[in-house]
Amino acid sequence: MAGEFKVKTKKLGSYPFVSVVFSITLALFVVGVFGILVIYTDEIGIVVKENVKIQVFLKNQLEEKQIRDIEKQILKMGFAQKDTTNHPIMFVSKEEAGKQFIKDTGEDFKTFLGENPLRNAYLVSVDPAYQTKESLASIKFNVEKIPGVFQVYYVESLIEEINKNIARIGFVLAGIASILIIVVVLLINNTLRLALFSQRFIIRSMQLVGATKGFILWPFIYRAVLHGLIAGLIGCGLLVLTLKLAYNRLDEFKIELQMIENRERILTLLASLIAMGVFVAVLSTWRAVYKYLKLSLDELY
Repeated sequence: MAGEFKVKTKKLGSYPFVSVVFSITLALFVVGVFGILVIYTDEIGIVVKENVKIQVFLKNQLEEKQIRDIEKQILKMGFAQKDTTNHPIMFVSKEEAGKQFIKDTGEDFKTFLGENPLRNAYLVSVDPAYQTKESLASIKFNVEKIPGVFQVYYVESLIEEINKNIARIGFVLAGIASILIIVVVLLINNTLRLALFSQRFIIRSMQLVGATKGFILWPFIYRAVLHGLIAGLIGCGLLVLTLKLAYNRLDEFKIELQMIENRERILTLLASLIAMGVFVAVLSTWRAVYKYLKLSLDELY
């Protein structure tokens, strides 16, 4: 009939999902960007620490066997890096050091000294666990007691400054991350509460016809999982796209970026974002629906 019209009925668990997915996606993307920043900052700190070395200068006129024995004794002390891709201890002859000095300064000291005053030396990569002021002082003392060792040298002030800066940056990033996660959780929670507000009377109607709490909760939880998963996947996709665009724009720093890239940690971050989206969406939905289940009819209005 011409006068008939249809009334659109709402289904249990149905609510405007576009705004919900968009809000969760945006929140997760912001967390992801900050997470990438934390990962790369941490990797820079690791690279810096992996390049902390001490110089072990040897006495002159040592035999080949004595030089090799010194290397073995240094390695036995256990402070050299164990997970480095290169050999943790590198021998630099006085001839190599002399050539490098002439190349760097442009001055040939042999012309006015008549000989090479430099010494054979070992460059030892120090494990980050031993890069404290006390540990390095102990290493210097013990290595200098090895027969044939002339002197141990390292830039103490530089290493202390590196450790302080890394600790300071880590503390600041941890504080910002905590605040950001709290804000994101509150944002997702409030978004879902507003979306579920329109469902409060349907929830009451289902209660009145004898539906159990589990029966009422299930459609909402199902949609929360779905929306959290969709938002997580979209957020991860945007994050990967952003990373690719950043790599393309910073092509001249490609080698440096590869040094601090950690794909395992990035994949872990992406998986964590998806899990976070689903978990927060489900938790917020459960709390909101449970609240409406306990309200009286007057309180629903």
